[in-house]
Amino acid sequence: MSDLYTKAGVNIEAGNEVVKRIKTSVANTHNKAVLKSIGGFGGLYELTDIIKNYRNPVLVQSIDGVGTKLSVARMMKKYDTVGEDIVNHCCNDIMTMGARPITFLDYVANETLVPQEMETIVKGMAKACRENGVALIGGETAEMPGVYTKGEHDIAGCITGVVEKDKIITGEKIKEGDIVLGLASSGLHTNGFSLARKLIFETAKHTVATQIPELKMTVGKALLQVHTNYTKPVLKLLDSGIDVRGIVHITGGGFMNNIPRVLPKNLDAEITKDSWPMLPIFPFIQKIGNVSGEEMYTAFNMGIGLVLVVPHSQKAKIQEIFKKYPKYRIHKIGRIIKGKGKVILK
Repeated sequence: MSDLYTKAGVNIEAGNEVVKRIKTSVANTHNKAVLKSIGGFGGLYELTDIIKNYRNPVLVQSIDGVGTKLSVARMMKKYDTVGEDIVNHCCNDIMTMGARPITFLDYVANETLVPQEMETIVKGMAKACRENGVALIGGETAEMPGVYTKGEHDIAGCITGVVEKDKIITGEKIKEGDIVLGLASSGLHTNGFSLARKLIFETAKHTVATQIPELKMTVGKALLQVHTNYTKPVLKLLDSGIDVRGIVHITGGGFMNNIPRVLPKNLDAEITKDSWPMLPIFPFIQKIGNVSGEEMYTAFNMGIGLVLVVPHSQKAKIQEIFKKYPKYRIHKIGRIIKGKGKVILK
């Protein structure tokens, strides 16, 4: 039976080899709340100790994928960062509501399971989980010949976090006169890759090995910069009692479609475009395709990965807290004005 299954394109032994390879990396993300290691049909995580810290805990969950950034990883045969990308992306997503991440589940599918590649991907996930206090409690590896073409991968992840019910951040408390702060990104993160790939590889005929002087690195390395995780400094703000009224993760849809998700209908976010240093990857892409400014701000994060909306009176205290996190750069990039729930580029 297994021989026929292998001939059909599914290698059960490769799957078993993957489990052996990743077991230690996954276990290193666990704490006493994790009741079972990998290999079962589900992950078990005890909530007793966590619930003690909350009066009315609410679980916050999100699921997402790495997207077409994976095609660049495949071109470079480099998979050590995409696992980090998905964990960091998901942590940021639930943190927009004030949630602290606690567990992560992964899903990796491909046409042919290569244990070494799978090990590299999961080690990246485990690294990001350890750095942010998240338990990698389980996942799924799927080998699906006929669904994916040769060499293709799909990576998705589901994260669970917890937040006090009366501290959920929704944006409804945003007021006219509030300021918009932006946290610098490391590059494209995981959004805009369909457009970036088309312009860089098809229009400009570059390869991942092309050295671009203004980027000071190869095209491939610039595109695979790890998605920044903002969990530590932002949760510190929240724990310090900062009145954060809105948090936006700038993902697919850029500024124009993500910031309105937290704006009251009678207010706009006025964004000053030259108020932060522009990463060279963005003007590089814009020049190749002669892309309009508004479209760039719709497709990409333009160097800002996370947006905070806070009262102006909190700015100095926030900047003081960020001094303890020198890895992160924060900029005042705009203000909240009367309007219709839109982003105005200035």
